[in-house]
Amino acid sequence: MTQPDDLRRIDLLAADEIGEGEMRMVWVDGGASPVLVARLGGVLHATQGTCSHEYFELDRGFITRGTLTCPLHMSRFSLGSGEALDAPAELPLVVYPVVVEDGRVLILVPDGPLLVNED
Repeated sequence: MTQPDDLRRIDLLAADEIGEGEMRMVWVDGGASPVLVARLGGVLHATQGTCSHEYFELDRGFITRGTLTCPLHMSRFSLGSGEALDAPAELPLVVYPVVVEDGRVLILVPDGPLLVNED
């Protein structure tokens, strides 16, 4: 797969480490940035690992019908688009492009710190 030179590849985990309907938090950039990986309908998704409303780790939440719910204030987000569906969250989650190569889940992101949305 070719990619622009300004994108970096971040190896998150083995694809077989995450089952259908499961999610897993992966800490990247020396533990500074959490990325949430979820598998739903056979599709792997990767989003910022903390709620855009208040810093809270989303792997403590739950997945239902294509949405991810933050348990702190019950804001829901679309797994596919990151869109905030329920208040109090207003900002979407950043969604990272996922590729699977040689059985590994990777995200392709711009060089520099991972982008996240925060209130």
